[in-house]
Amino acid sequence: MFRAVIRPVVRRAKDSLALLLLGLILVGPTQGQESASGQRTACLSGFAEGYPCGAVDLLAFIPNSTLGPGARESLDLWGWTDPDTGAEYVLAGMDDRTSFVDVSNPQNPRVVGYLPHSGAAASNWRDVKVFANHAYVVADGAGNHGLQVFDLTQLRSVTGEGMEFQMTAHYQGFGSAHNVAINEDTGFAYVVGASGGQSCGQGLHMINIQIPDTPRFVGCFSHDGTGRAGTGYTHDVQCVQYHGPDPDYAGREICLGANETAVSIVDVTVKGKPQTIAKAEYPGLAYAHQGWLTEDQRTFILGDELDELAGEPARSLIFDVEDLDDPVYLGEYQAVTRSIDHNMYVRGDFLYQANYTAGLRILDISSPETPTEIAFFDTTPNIDGEQFAGTWSTYPYFESGTIALSSIGEGLFLVQATHPSLSVGTQQAAEIPGTFRVTTAWPNPFSGQVTLELDMEVAGGLRVSVLDMLGRELSVLREGVVRPGPETIRFDGSGLTPGVYMVRLDLDGVVITRPITRQ
Repeated sequence: MFRAVIRPVVRRAKDSLALLLLGLILVGPTQGQESASGQRTACLSGFAEGYPCGAVDLLAFIPNSTLGPGARESLDLWGWTDPDTGAEYVLAGMDDRTSFVDVSNPQNPRVVGYLPHSGAAASNWRDVKVFANHAYVVADGAGNHGLQVFDLTQLRSVTGEGMEFQMTAHYQGFGSAHNVAINEDTGFAYVVGASGGQSCGQGLHMINIQIPDTPRFVGCFSHDGTGRAGTGYTHDVQCVQYHGPDPDYAGREICLGANETAVSIVDVTVKGKPQTIAKAEYPGLAYAHQGWLTEDQRTFILGDELDELAGEPARSLIFDVEDLDDPVYLGEYQAVTRSIDHNMYVRGDFLYQANYTAGLRILDISSPETPTEIAFFDTTPNIDGEQFAGTWSTYPYFESGTIALSSIGEGLFLVQATHPSLSVGTQQAAEIPGTFRVTTAWPNPFSGQVTLELDMEVAGGLRVSVLDMLGRELSVLREGVVRPGPETIRFDGSGLTPGVYMVRLDLDGVVITRPITRQ
């Protein structure tokens, strides 16, 4: 989150949160402040338990009051999979603690315990990452918080709930910090936006964590000419062992920082002598917030956090970084919403993006210069627009297919994507009533005619319609009585604008939806 101006905005949003939550209780999802678990809820007719969705099912919800009694906000989060047991855990950063949630059974998650914050005060920003079975936690605006280190293997022996843990180690080379990134291939942590102690100009504060419980300072880097003050403030960063197409940097350790005014690219292989490579800029800059490389390291996708305040749709900025010395701005992806985009992560050919009041948005980036939204889940259906509320971050890396979402005023959501392009993982899909099946929808993506093939198990009144992602009905494809057996429906989608749509099928009140994409 943007450092200099967001605090008062968040406070204003927070002051009105009670009214918004009251609205959720009265007219929104019934579990707005109550835990929802025990049963997977399918995304049907564009909703799962009252939450707007497209090809994403709800597995469970844990409110802030359960995640951390006395805590007010869910902030950043990360995940850890126990290499010995296979158990999956969400590490949920909150304003006054880091909570540990066992999500191995995502329909029945369990809050195992928490690590209290170590700063002088609670914080509106808490960030956590993982290396070698240890969690590393920072907080901004929290006095001498430093870097908390916690041995996650302690979670294995906990059979109850709500246990308070102590830090395994405490690194105090800085005071507060906005974020921490870890290169798991090399065992180095990169703290950014630090203040107090060795702040490194609020750029990269580099720490050797190869001995996980013995962090050791190894160097600084700040990219002159970037950041609003021009001193190299880094808001967020990704550091990788480079295997991309630029032969000049093969095997080097490269960091790409979101530095408020530009993307900073630096070679940090030698921590005592980091080498500036380049900076990448783009038109319409408001605040370069956070970004992620595609897995082939050819493309970097960046979110600008504040351009929506000028009335723009949420934008993802796309850079060709095949030549690290000469990054090229390719253009932008404009979202279907003006909700502010926040943290984003890449897994395979898909970008998982947290868009505050529009929730999780999943983009197909198999052609990274032209992303396409294919699925979504909105955690705050009664809050809309360019506000600093709703989904803060997402963690899409569990092998089970469980996706974790932190929603600031609400809590932790566990969901799973069901779009056919995405792997569902090992969990059983939500049960759909056995009255009909959609055996195929092709071609998908489409540019002209689309064919739907159905298998009707019973006779009944069938209505098939096309909806946009806001749930508005655009056309009715079929309405009338059908007999058991196969049913083919064709329609011309050439008049639709590029984007994701939902086909809604209603057979005597049994409803399912399927996403289709106009390219």
